[in-house]
Amino acid sequence: MNRQITFMGAAETVTGSKHLIEFDHKKILVDCGLFQGPAELRDRNWEPLAIDPGDIDLILLTHAHIDHIGYLPKIVADGFKGPVYCTHGTAGLAKISLPDSGRLQEEDARYHLKHGTARHARPQPLYTEADAYAALKLLRPVKYFDFLELPGKATCRWIPAGHILGSAFIEFYFPDGEKILMGGDLGRYDTPIIKDPCAVEYAEYLVIESTYGDRRHHDEDVAEHLGEVIRRAVDEAQVIIVPSFAIGRTQELLYYITELQQEGRIPRIPIFVDSPMANAATLLYNQVTEDHDHDMKVMLQEGVNPLRPEHLEFVRDRNQSKALNSRPGPMMIISGSGMANGGRVVHHLKQRLSSDRTVVLFTGYQGVGTLGREIMDGEPIVRIHGQEIEVRATIDKLESLSAHADCDEIIRWCQNFKAPPKQTFIVHGEPDSQAALQEKLRAELGWPSVIPTHMQTIEF
Repeated sequence: MNRQITFMGAAETVTGSKHLIEFDHKKILVDCGLFQGPAELRDRNWEPLAIDPGDIDLILLTHAHIDHIGYLPKIVADGFKGPVYCTHGTAGLAKISLPDSGRLQEEDARYHLKHGTARHARPQPLYTEADAYAALKLLRPVKYFDFLELPGKATCRWIPAGHILGSAFIEFYFPDGEKILMGGDLGRYDTPIIKDPCAVEYAEYLVIESTYGDRRHHDEDVAEHLGEVIRRAVDEAQVIIVPSFAIGRTQELLYYITELQQEGRIPRIPIFVDSPMANAATLLYNQVTEDHDHDMKVMLQEGVNPLRPEHLEFVRDRNQSKALNSRPGPMMIISGSGMANGGRVVHHLKQRLSSDRTVVLFTGYQGVGTLGREIMDGEPIVRIHGQEIEVRATIDKLESLSAHADCDEIIRWCQNFKAPPKQTFIVHGEPDSQAALQEKLRAELGWPSVIPTHMQTIEF
């Protein structure tokens, strides 16, 4: 059987995940993500897709991060009409994040038009909120492990990947019995709330991510570190500002706070989740029970909601958010965005960075050029909304909350295979991390692998 895969995104870079599988005159796209980061990558979002969207039979999604689903409204607006299959968790998160992405696209276009900062005379959004809602109508949720019949007599099923709610590997079976395992992002072991990555024992072909292919995560007791920050905040009447990603990271923080409260390791302080998206995502994390791990299920059965620590309040509107700026500590404000490059957290930082009674607690990687990175790097003065703000706050970071497997965890997961794949395609990583993972796969497992280039087509 002649078949091929074209790497239309996440090839020698981390974002823009799109993999086109072609066989028996059928065209199936796995993931449909936005390119993010530097301008040269973001510009790819505006380039015409290498295939007519109307010629794609269907789309399969691994999970709901924007670099895996954020191009959906654009491809639908350009003519794709087929179904989009994903897990229930992914469908739920997409309904939260895609309209928000459309609104941001429209806001950016208006901003550039108003300030004359666009590279075009009439800046347009890549897509609109209305385009996002049109795309959501095509979602078709499926359960883990249920087989789905595909065009061309192929079948597939979704297997838990342990990355975020709804995240999965997609096992794709061809009519001749061979299988390609399409990995989105690989999660970590022994993390709260959702199940660990599911073991897979066999596939002729494997597509695997490499975000942390050259790194190991810090060995840190997250709960103890978080507990120390909260106890100190109570002793010194501090305000803890936590720039946090709405999906995954915020829910993990709430889980650890609940655990610390249950064990009597921290005093109770007011906790505010100031992010409409995080509020909606937290509710969904409680509802999609098929993703819950054993500990999460036990706590819920015992009447303890692990995502609702005592004295938690979800901030609903901007007036409530603004009111927090005049409230004294101790308290914690968890707010997006995670890199402080937008969202309500920027307003809180603007008001409180210059106070020595403020603690800024970062929970993940801070990209180059973001406000979060400037603060993490120890800049004494940062610019927010055109104003210079002196940084007197205490800066801290939780080092071990990444949702991506590190290099050792990737190898641990690969060791479940009873026999090496015929070929492994390494995607979703920067060149250094991809090269490091390729060498690690060769040295420790003896696996052959390929690092595809952007738009490369490989027959398999």
